[in-house]
Amino acid sequence: MTSPKEAPTAPDKLDSAVLKIAAVVVLGATMSILDVTVVSVALTTFTREFDSSYATVAWTMTAYTLALGAVIPLTGWAADRFGTKRLYITAVALFVLGSVACSMAWDITSLIGFRVLQGLGGGMLMPLSMTILTRAAGPDRIGRVMAVLGIPVLLGPIGGPILGGWLIEVASWHWIFLINPPIGLVAIVAAYFILPSDKPAPSESFDFLGMLLLSPGLATFLFGVSSIPEVGTVASARVLVSGAIGLTLILAFVLHALNKNHPLIDLHLFKDRQLTIAVITLLMFVVAFMGAGLLFPSYFIQVGGHNTLGAGLLIAPQGIGAMLTMPIAGRLVDKIGAGKIVLTGLPLTLVGLSVFTQVAADTSTWLLMGALFVMGLGMGCTMMPLMTAALTTLSHEQVARGSTLVAIVQQTATSIGAAVMSVVLTNQISSQGTAGLAVASRGDTPEAAQIAAQTPPPVLAHAFSQLADAFGNTFVVAAVLILLTFIPAFLLPRKKSENPDSEAEGARTVMMH
Repeated sequence: MTSPKEAPTAPDKLDSAVLKIAAVVVLGATMSILDVTVVSVALTTFTREFDSSYATVAWTMTAYTLALGAVIPLTGWAADRFGTKRLYITAVALFVLGSVACSMAWDITSLIGFRVLQGLGGGMLMPLSMTILTRAAGPDRIGRVMAVLGIPVLLGPIGGPILGGWLIEVASWHWIFLINPPIGLVAIVAAYFILPSDKPAPSESFDFLGMLLLSPGLATFLFGVSSIPEVGTVASARVLVSGAIGLTLILAFVLHALNKNHPLIDLHLFKDRQLTIAVITLLMFVVAFMGAGLLFPSYFIQVGGHNTLGAGLLIAPQGIGAMLTMPIAGRLVDKIGAGKIVLTGLPLTLVGLSVFTQVAADTSTWLLMGALFVMGLGMGCTMMPLMTAALTTLSHEQVARGSTLVAIVQQTATSIGAAVMSVVLTNQISSQGTAGLAVASRGDTPEAAQIAAQTPPPVLAHAFSQLADAFGNTFVVAAVLILLTFIPAFLLPRKKSENPDSEAEGARTVMMH
C-alpha cells in the first residue's frame, strides 16, 4: 500500500507501480474489445457452419453489445461495494468462462446465449480499467494513463479483423474464442499479485429500482438501434417500439436518480461543467468516427475486392497514426488541458475523412491508407483526451461512477453510429441504381461468381462506380457530424483543470485504501 508521503513524489511521470497496474488492466480490456471485432469476420462462417441466415448469426454481435450495455451501469456501484480488484478478477473470469462456452457451442442459439455471458464480463472491464488507472495515477496524470488505456481501443478495430480472418483460415472458428482463456488466466494471476487491494464501501445501499429501470432501458434502446440495419429503416415497429420503451425506462431512471441519495448512476455529476461538455463532445465524436470506421473494411472488401485479412491490414495505418499521437496528447492534456489538444485532433480527423467522401471505384489504395493515417493522428488527439477531460475534475469518490458514465456514453454512441451509418449506406446503395449488383457480385459464393461472370464488364464497372458513390455519400454524413463536434469542443478548457483532490487530498487519490 502506498503511503501518503510517498504518493506525490513523482507526480509528473508514470512510475513503475502505475505502469504495472496499467499493463494488467490493458490486458483485460484488450481481450474484451478485441472480441467485439474478431467475431465480425466470422459471421459468414457461422452462417455456413450452423446452416442459418445472416440476420440470425448477426445476433452473435448484437447479443454481446446488449449484454455490455446492460451490465455497464452496475459497474460503478459494484466497484465501490466489492472493490475494484475483486470485481476485475470476477469480470475477467466471467469473460473467460463465456469464451470457453462459445467455443463449445453446438448451434447458433447456444452461441448467442454464450455471447451474452461473455458480454456480462466484458462490459465491466473497460469502466473498471478507467477507475483503477485513474485512482492509481491521481488527478495530475489522468491524461497519460488514458493514453495507455487507449491501446485496446486501437487494437480492437485493427487487430480484430486481421486476427479473426487469420484464425478462421488456418484453424477453425472455435479458435477466435479459444485465444481468450490463456490471456484471461494471465490477466487474473497478474491482477491478483499486482493490483492493490482497495477498501469496499458496504454502507452504500444498492439502487435496485435504478437497476430495473436503466439496465433494461439501455438494453432495449440498443436493441432497437441495432435492429435498424437489419430492417433497413427507422420507421419499423421493431425499432420504434423498442426505442420508445428503452427511452421511457431511461427517462424514468433520470427522474428517479435526481431524487435519490445514492443512485446507480450519479446524474449530479453533470453539475460539473467540464464533464458535461466533454461527454457531449465525446458522444458526437464517437457516433461519427466509430460509425465511419465500421464501414472502412466494407469499402475495401466490396469496392476494392480485398479479402478480410487484406482489409484489416489496409486499416492498420489508422492505428499507427493514433499510437504516435496518443502518448503525446496524454502528456499535453495533463499540462495544458484538453481543449487545445482536441481542437488539433478534430481538424486532422476531418481532413482524413474528407478523402473518403470523394472515393471512386479506382481511388488509390495508398491515398486511402494515407487518409486513414491522418485520421488516426486526429483520433489519438481526440478520444482519450475527451475521456480525460470528463474525469479530471472528479473527486476520488466520484471516479468509479464517472468512469461508468463515460463507458455508457461510449457504448451507446458506438451502437448509434454503427446503426446510423449502416442505414445511410443501405439507402444510398438502394438509390444508386446498379450499386446492389456490385455488392451481389462480390464474395466467394457460387452465386456471386455467377453474377460476376454473366454481367457485361461495362455494366459491372458502372455498378462499382455507383457503389463507391454510395460509400462516399455516407462518409459525407460522418464528416458533417465531425464538423458539428467542433461546437462543444470550443467550450472545452484551454488550460490545466484543477482537481478537488490535487492539493488537500493529493496523497489520497493515488493511495488504494
